[in-house]
Amino acid sequence: MLKNKSAVVTGSTSGIGFGIAQALARAGVNVMLNGFGDAAVIEKMRSDLAAETGVQVLHHPSDVSQPAEVAALIGAAADAFGAVDILVNNAGIQHVAPVDEFPEDKWTAIQSIIINSSFHAIKAALPGMKARNWGRIINLVSAHGLVASPFKSAYVTAKHGQIGLTKTVALEVAETGITCNAICPGYVRTPLVEGQIEAQAKAHNLPHDRVIREVILAAQPSKRFVEIDEVAALTIFLCGDAAKSITGTAIPIDGGWTAR
Repeated sequence: MLKNKSAVVTGSTSGIGFGIAQALARAGVNVMLNGFGDAAVIEKMRSDLAAETGVQVLHHPSDVSQPAEVAALIGAAADAFGAVDILVNNAGIQHVAPVDEFPEDKWTAIQSIIINSSFHAIKAALPGMKARNWGRIINLVSAHGLVASPFKSAYVTAKHGQIGLTKTVALEVAETGITCNAICPGYVRTPLVEGQIEAQAKAHNLPHDRVIREVILAAQPSKRFVEIDEVAALTIFLCGDAAKSITGTAIPIDGGWTAR
């Protein structure tokens, strides 16, 4: 059902984003990767995935904190593939600090990369989806789109905003063949989380295994990380025909975190 469709996945040169890009390509979807990193490493990722799957895999280095570059990303994918059928807004950054000490530039950067980029990407992709009467918009949010944690005011605010955007877009396109949903993972072992483990280990003078269990996964009842392939599999399901009536939802995949 997804063969010959085309997708843009923001923030897809590592972690969850690349895992989703891999799953889409393996399902027959042409994929535009996006993100920063070593150019040679990204090119190898791109070429290896294209060779493995036989679909078109391209990379666009746009900075999604800049509205014009988001529009350029969507435009480049539409030009290369003929359409953007699937949009996955995955790009994100994190900064941890008390509200009264939170650096204003970090606040602005987090809003720009998470919520503003989602808006600009959806705005750019929707006209083509409406013209074809088919589309899938998936916002990779977080359990922090549903619940809060201290010292993450900017991230929690942006992620709650993504869920509001998801619901609004879903209602606006409800009579078309377009759906818009949010996936809300708990902690997934990604480079971003690895950095948090390292920082917490130093801050609390604890070994890594205790930081993982007692700090990072303290709120996650399963006491295990969510796997990237679990998030990717849910993404593929939401893109499929069986999920055509699922829209405007925020789906936790968090080991029971938000069940508390």
